[in-house]
Amino acid sequence: MAIEEAVVLAAGEGKRLRPLTYTRPKCMINLAGKPILHHVLDALRDAGAKKAFVIVKYKEDVVKEYFKNKKLGINIKFITQGEKYGTAAAFAEAKKQVTSTFFAVAGDVITTPAALKQLAQGHEGKISALLTEVQNPQGYGIASIKNGFIHSFEEKPKAPPKTGFVNCSLYIMEPSIFSALNEVPRSTRGEYEMTDVLKKEKVKAIKTSEYWLDMGMPWQLFNANEFLLSKLNEKKGKIENCTIKGKLIMEEGAKIINSYVEGVVYIGKNSTIGPHAYIRGTTAIGDNCSIGDSTTVKNSIIFDNVNAKHLAYIGDSIIGEGCNFGAAAQIANYRFDENSIKAKVNEVVIDTQRKKLGAIIGDKVKMGVLSSVMPGRMIGDNCWIGAGVIVSENVERSTHLQLKQDLKKGKVKG
Repeated sequence: MAIEEAVVLAAGEGKRLRPLTYTRPKCMINLAGKPILHHVLDALRDAGAKKAFVIVKYKEDVVKEYFKNKKLGINIKFITQGEKYGTAAAFAEAKKQVTSTFFAVAGDVITTPAALKQLAQGHEGKISALLTEVQNPQGYGIASIKNGFIHSFEEKPKAPPKTGFVNCSLYIMEPSIFSALNEVPRSTRGEYEMTDVLKKEKVKAIKTSEYWLDMGMPWQLFNANEFLLSKLNEKKGKIENCTIKGKLIMEEGAKIINSYVEGVVYIGKNSTIGPHAYIRGTTAIGDNCSIGDSTTVKNSIIFDNVNAKHLAYIGDSIIGEGCNFGAAAQIANYRFDENSIKAKVNEVVIDTQRKKLGAIIGDKVKMGVLSSVMPGRMIGDNCWIGAGVIVSENVERSTHLQLKQDLKKGKVKG
């Protein structure tokens, strides 16, 4: 079944992904050289969609500005969400625009065109939902399936099974669904939610084993970045006196000078690597970056306009736009006791289940010479971390940390 229209939700902030979402909505976080929403629209286009109605609200100007002159092969129209919050209310905003059967998808979910085509081929009735089986599905909505339809649906159960089919937040709907969307009662969270529609309507369940990821926590971005880079073709640019091992994707104007690169590495437009830099692991470096003398970047996601020119170490980290690393600034990514790294997200301490995790740093952070960040820490946007400071706890946005010396003076004898 050919489906040419899509409604894409891109109105949310993504509070658990702060500090990255202080300055952009979740869907505009950069992975593999493009915002998540760009990847979503590419997948919809490749699945046959020709028109996308994108629902925006939080920092909508960031979304509109990015896509203003982009030619994606899919027509985009923006719709600002009203005063009602929640996924059902957001989808309902497209009622006056949609004219036929349509994809209804979250703008921050990474999947494949094949999964969307599978959804289209299996569509039946008023609404169909894509489901995938996951291990330890705590924190997801779990569906019970009977005769090919969702029999019951439990949102984030307190005692989840070891495995379960979870809702991918990827649907196909008929225009007749809008009456149900408008009739959804307000939830205890004060929102109008799709889960209530799924419980009320007869929903076709379509299972997929294709790649799918809804990134709820910052460290999940690494998994999505790895998947997206695996789909890109190798593309090399200006390389001088370098050792290259693995897959390299270089955009226009990028160059690598006297450096060592290994793994799967993406380098954005007009970025310079080297001389004497070491880039490894699965790493994406944005546009107009400078990674210089004796700096190591390992398994990290670096946004645009970042400078780390002298002796810095950035490991297993996500670095926001416009950051600057002073000489010998270091990000630690491993605990001495070899335990998994814990991170505080919205005042809740969470075990990331990762043995290696550096820092999550917001936009326009300045790191002074010889400054350090301990594993799993988050630094808000527009912060100054002074020379020699060791960051051992999360830092609120627009904070200046400065080390005060107890300096003693004396005369040299002799």
